[in-house]
Order: sequence, then C-alpha cells, then structure tokens
Amino acid sequence: MAKGLAERLYMGEANLNIVGRRKMWFAIAGALVVLAIGSFLIRGFHLGIEFSGGTQFVLPASVGSAERAHDAVEKAVTTAGVADKANVGAAQKVGSGGTETYSVRTAALKQDEANDVKAALVKDLGVPAGKISDDRVSAAWGGQVTQQALLGLGIFLVLVLGYLVIRFEWRMAVAAVSSLLLDLVLTAGVYSLVGFEVTPSTVIGFLTILGFSLYDVVVVFDKVQENTRGITAGSTRTYSEATNLAVNQTLMRSINTGLVALLPVGGLLFIGAGLLGAGTLKDLGLVLFVGMGLGVLSSIVFASPMLAALKDQEPRIKAHTARVLARRTGRSGDVARGERARTPEATASDEVPALAGTTPGASPRPGARPAGKRGSNRGGGAGNRPSGGQKRR
Repeated sequence: MAKGLAERLYMGEANLNIVGRRKMWFAIAGALVVLAIGSFLIRGFHLGIEFSGGTQFVLPASVGSAERAHDAVEKAVTTAGVADKANVGAAQKVGSGGTETYSVRTAALKQDEANDVKAALVKDLGVPAGKISDDRVSAAWGGQVTQQALLGLGIFLVLVLGYLVIRFEWRMAVAAVSSLLLDLVLTAGVYSLVGFEVTPSTVIGFLTILGFSLYDVVVVFDKVQENTRGITAGSTRTYSEATNLAVNQTLMRSINTGLVALLPVGGLLFIGAGLLGAGTLKDLGLVLFVGMGLGVLSSIVFASPMLAALKDQEPRIKAHTARVLARRTGRSGDVARGERARTPEATASDEVPALAGTTPGASPRPGARPAGKRGSNRGGGAGNRPSGGQKRR
C-alpha cells in the first residue's frame, strides 16, 4: 500500500531538503525585507485617526454605499474650503441591525469648520442635521497606544529569549527571535503596500501573531533537540541533516496547525470585511492572516536553517560535521586520533550504519532515518567479519 504524504514526511522518505537550501531561503528573506523597508520609506503607513489625529464625521447608512458617503464628505470639505480632499479617508461601515453608520475621517478641523462641512453634507445628502455628527480625535491617544505596544513587545521578546535559553540554548533563542522579527517586518511591509489604515486593532493583531509564530518555532525546535541529542557521539549524520529531519517530521503538523488557524481568520477578512462590508474587521483580519501565514513559513524555511547555520559555527559541531563527511568520502580514521591505514575488509566492518535508501559512502537523503546496523563480530579478527555482500549464518 502506498504511504501517505504525512507518513512519508515523518519517515524521511519525502526527500525535502529544506535546511540544505538555506542560502536560497536567506536570500529570499533578505530580498523581502529590503522590499518591505523600501515600502516603509516610499509609501509609509496610512495612519488611522487615532494615530494621526483629525475630525471624524458619522453619517447614517441610509445615504447609500460607502463610496457615496466618502464622495459626499470629500465634496463637502472642498465646497467649504476647510481641508484638502486628499485628506479624506475611506468610509467605514460601523454597527449592525438597522443602526449602521458610515465613519469618514478628515484632517483636523476647527469647530466652525466642522459645522460648515456638516451644513454642506445636509444640503447635499438631504438628511436631517441631527443624523450627522462630528468628533475631533487627538493624536496623543494613538501615541500612547504605540508606546505601550512597543513596551509590551520589548517585554515579550526578553521573556521569550529567557525561556528559550533555559529550555533550549542561546542559539535557538537567537534563531527564534530572528524569525519573529522577520514576521513583524514582512507583515508591516504588506500592510504598507496594501495601504490599510493602521488602527489600534492593527497593533493588537501584531502582538497576537507573536505568540502564534513562537508556538510553531518551539514545536520544530523541540523535535530538533530530540534528533540532535548526543549527535556528536555518532557518525551517521550532521547537525544540519538532523535538523532537516526534524523539519520534515513536523512539517505536516505545522501545515495543519496553520490551516486550522488561517481558516477562521480568512473568513473574518474575506467574508466579514470583503463581502459583508464590515470595514472595522479588515484591519485586524489582514494583520492576523498575513502574520500567521508568515509565521508558519518562517518556522520552516527560516528559523530552522538559521539555527543550523549558527550551530555549524560551533567548534564541536564543526568537528563532528568534518568527521561525518570524512567517513562518507572514504577517508580513513578519526581526525582526533590521527590517521591510520585501513584495509578494504576493515573499512567494510567499521563503516557507519547505512542510511535507508542509500549506498555505503553516500550522503543520506534529506530527512532520511538510519537503517539498522549490519551484523558484525567485534570479538573476532578481521577474518571473522562478513564482507560487504556476505550474510552471517
């Protein structure tokens, strides 16, 4: 019976060499970061009224569509000559069950200027003056929200670093935090490119995706730690290969967890904000959808390769990698004990266990598990050991 994808992934038979292609993943991540930073500098962010300050006009939904409400406010501020129409934000639908209203933001206006705009709206839309209201919002509140969010982010990162150092090691902590920062930068880049308003809901969404991204990284790193425990005592695989096996083994779990989390968030974004027109949901929905998706991808193609790159610089792991590669290429002996001559018979008997689906001396397939050791008689001489193609009776 053919094995399913999940079983082939766990058994190391799917042949996905993710960690081995880390240079490619790092190059892609670097290019995306450059693109995101370029968007920050060129396009910037469309700050909501809570962060930039301004005047907010509330119109009844009976005026028609959101576009109609936006165009009416844009025309009113132009007619009154109190603000540039470019400062008029998109109309957002608020409320439900017969109490729907449209909220439209403009630049900060004085009270008499706001009254002129309201008068123009009453004349243009033909609605009672009591149905249209205005509210001035200061940017100070948004600044306080930003300050508290940055403080929370800093505390979160410190706690994460401390936990990962205690639970794993500092290299895993560095790789995990690097993955988190990558998620934040790329999510912010998407937000900048799309041009959605940055609201308090956006800030809450950014803080939410941190926990989700960390969860997936810890799951992968826990499997990495299991696969690499005591790895320098053997000579069958390098640290990078053991890390790649862990990524293969947890890949289906990461994909399943990500899909289950993204489905309701996708419904919030595409159905709630897109089809039903609940504009207040799109700020939170977009940041959660993009951030969670990037969190799953970064835990697979960035965090684990980053960990392998850091570990490969450790002298102990570097020596172990050289020893494994030396055995595969047929070079003799242990580097630490000096060179020693080996006969073909000794080479066959002392060879490390072959890996499933490979030939002696070949590097293992990405994610491959070691096969059982070949039988040998360590008590006898070389003549008592079976040759490469001879079975013990």
